Amino acid sequence: MVIRRIQKWFFKLTPARLLVLGFLSVILSGAFLLWLPISRYAGVPLSFLDALFEACSAVCVTGLTVVVPGQTFNLFGRTVLAILIQIGGMGIVLAGMTFMLVSGGKISFKTRALFVQAQNLSGYTGLIHIAKCILYLTFGIEALGALLMWPVLMMHFSPLQALGHAVFLSISAFNNAGFDLFAGGDSLIPYANNLPLILVVSALVIIGGFGFIAMVDLVRNHFRWSRLMLTTKIAAFMTILLLAGGTILFKILTPQTWLEAWFQSVITRTAGFASYPLSNFSTGALLVFIVLMFIGASPNSTGGGIKTTTAFAISLKAFSSSAGHDEDSVFYRRIPDICFTKASTVLYFGLLAVLLGTILICAFDPQFTLAEVLVEVTSALATVGSSIGITAQLSEASELVIIALMFMGRLGTVTIANLLITGKEPKAHYSEESILIG
Repeated sequence: MVIRRIQKWFFKLTPARLLVLGFLSVILSGAFLLWLPISRYAGVPLSFLDALFEACSAVCVTGLTVVVPGQTFNLFGRTVLAILIQIGGMGIVLAGMTFMLVSGGKISFKTRALFVQAQNLSGYTGLIHIAKCILYLTFGIEALGALLMWPVLMMHFSPLQALGHAVFLSISAFNNAGFDLFAGGDSLIPYANNLPLILVVSALVIIGGFGFIAMVDLVRNHFRWSRLMLTTKIAAFMTILLLAGGTILFKILTPQTWLEAWFQSVITRTAGFASYPLSNFSTGALLVFIVLMFIGASPNSTGGGIKTTTAFAISLKAFSSSAGHDEDSVFYRRIPDICFTKASTVLYFGLLAVLLGTILICAFDPQFTLAEVLVEVTSALATVGSSIGITAQLSEASELVIIALMFMGRLGTVTIANLLITGKEPKAHYSEESILIG
């Protein structure tokens, strides 16, 4: 009787609620595994809250850590961490579909509905083909990245250790997670001027943050601009604009080389690696860093943020409204009004989450400066993983705030908004009246 009630309750759940439960179950399972002594080096302590923080950061592909993974987790723990990052980057639905495809199982309609919800697709056409393309691209690119980094890392580690670091770093970079296993805890700062490594990591981060559907679109249309979807064109345009603009601004505002400024611009796209200490940033450089983090990567990608298309839509609407244009078009296509409404909603809730998170952490940990807290909060919500160095010093209450922000950032405000929909129609329709704006 109880089992039937649970089954009935489960099948009544909306795709959005199932996604939330799926992510929660993976995070809690990962936290339990990381908390077990089998995952850690002998004598290294780890509370369950810290294990939960690490698991949430991995599944939400954020990269914020309260411990140094290379000094805390052994081979088993590192494997768990890598699997959590892979599941988080691909999404639990795609990971589940991968298992079903490999085992020869059938993909149910509910699973297809979950995939549409998770990838924010508009229909069910060619879902299995899209899923297979995403899988081939993901594992193929990660394998290539690991092979390219292996000889570079062999200059610093034994061949077997270098292979382990290369595989983990490739998974982390492609999924925009920002985790590494280097024992020093300095991320990629020791390799800031290592051109081959920086270029490979940069390529993995950019490709992973470009978006699965956009990548499939590029490959399917053989990179022909005229045949690409409008989303792909906007994602490509914004990616180039933000990377170039970020590189120039960081070069001007910080005493970095062009290579370091470039990598800094890349990792703000929700990657979270470090090649230059944020504590040495000027106020202007930190502001640029925060804005780029908040915008983040492109839709359907492994990255977070409000997404490049959201920033583009908001900017386009603002300029067209100022110019008095009735039609919002770009690349010979008109964008429907519903897209601007959704973009405004995403922007509003993103700003609201940053504001509330900053207020709460400032209240719980008043010893930190506003800049330190704002970077931490934006980094968590945008699933970036960059920090000025306060993550390990956060109180338990602040850790819970950061966990909530990472979870919210990975699921996305659209999914969170869907959780609040009751499905009831309004009882009345009222007359319309304009209000003054501005």
